[in-house]
Amino acid sequence: MAHALSIDVFTSGYKPVPGGPGWDDSAPATWPASTATLISGDRDAVLVDALLTTDEGRRLAAWVQNTGKRLRTIVVTHGHADHFFGAGPVLNAFPDTELVAADQRVVDEARGQTTPAAMTLWNSWFAGQLAQHPATPELAGSPDHDLEGHTLRIRTVGTADGATYATIVHVPELRTVCSGDIVYNDIHMWLWKSTPDTRQAWRASLDAVAALAPATIIAGHRDPDAPDDDATRVLDQTRRYLEDFEQVVAKSNEPPEVIDEMLARYPNHGNRYTLFLAASSQFPA
Repeated sequence: MAHALSIDVFTSGYKPVPGGPGWDDSAPATWPASTATLISGDRDAVLVDALLTTDEGRRLAAWVQNTGKRLRTIVVTHGHADHFFGAGPVLNAFPDTELVAADQRVVDEARGQTTPAAMTLWNSWFAGQLAQHPATPELAGSPDHDLEGHTLRIRTVGTADGATYATIVHVPELRTVCSGDIVYNDIHMWLWKSTPDTRQAWRASLDAVAALAPATIIAGHRDPDAPDDDATRVLDQTRRYLEDFEQVVAKSNEPPEVIDEMLARYPNHGNRYTLFLAASSQFPA
């Protein structure tokens, strides 16, 4: 058994994307910064999520190689492309590594992201930056993963952004959860086309994470300058953001009202473009 486990986090920067109709091009539109988390024993390691672009995948592969660990498994928390399209360069660097998800619904969602129609959409956002035939996860043989005698628990806790079924990776002995997109850290949340029902379901997922009593939560989307990964802070922040968005949308008549009020409440959150999309989707033309 390894003496102890350790955790390291790779955080991507914000990536420029086309703003589209209604966006003020005086400010850059960006895709939110994302994380990939390496859980290591003495020799081997497990990676949680693998980012989006080919360049990110290359940088991630070099980062893992520099640790000197043997990467055994990449766990995909949920089926959104920005959490696994970047896996190709990592798999090339570590050819014996498995790319897995612990829920068939995550596998199915991931495969859906690689259809011709879905790839056309992703390429419209990130032209020339993506693998054209991304590897997709296979279903893991067990919801528990043994890392040199230490157990990592992969659990489905419900739905989160995009009403997508999501899993977490729980490291009990470190009181740490890799939350995927269930928890956000200092970034405007992906609430595009969300409804009161989907937002309530998301809050239930937060409750399931909180019930594990973690001390640390590595959010799938985390601002590079976030002060910490304190579980209480990021859970409270994520829950409050959902509740505030609900209240602000209910009393507003058009997207700018939602945007202005949410910016007043969260002036330092990253990726305002996410808020623009979320607010615009609540008032379809």
